[in-house]
Amino acid sequence: MLQLNFPPFEFKLREVNNRQEIFDPVRHKFVTLTPEEWVRQHLISYLTLVKRYPISMIGVEKQLLLNKLPKRFDLVVFGRNANPFLLVECKSPGVEITEKTFDQAARYNMLLQAEYFLITNGLEHYTCRIDYENKQYIFIEDVPDFDRQSGQNAK
Repeated sequence: MLQLNFPPFEFKLREVNNRQEIFDPVRHKFVTLTPEEWVRQHLISYLTLVKRYPISMIGVEKQLLLNKLPKRFDLVVFGRNANPFLLVECKSPGVEITEKTFDQAARYNMLLQAEYFLITNGLEHYTCRIDYENKQYIFIEDVPDFDRQSGQNAK
């Protein structure tokens, strides 16, 4: 797989029926190793090992209803108050991050009301804090460390 713009991490990999799999510590199982999954697993490692978010506060590929249509977000991190803190949209490294990608994350976040969202293709990462009062997102350098999160949503 392609080298991504993350620190190096160790992963459990295996091959089953000519298919590569990677162990997902959130879902506690091996999953098919696609380019998008490679990005997601790097991000999970980054959030848990570098930013110190407890793995128990992360949800992967959960479904929500948006205008009565089922949608699936890639990853959500819950804050200390158990409310969504960070919504993540992962793309394959070959997928360009566009305004459409931001709009997709913003639509999902209308329901979740997370304080932050992050969009990454593994090579480029964009982190935003949501300013609900002024209805805008503000680009920030990086996701706050777990110890530095506010613990409150911006609702």
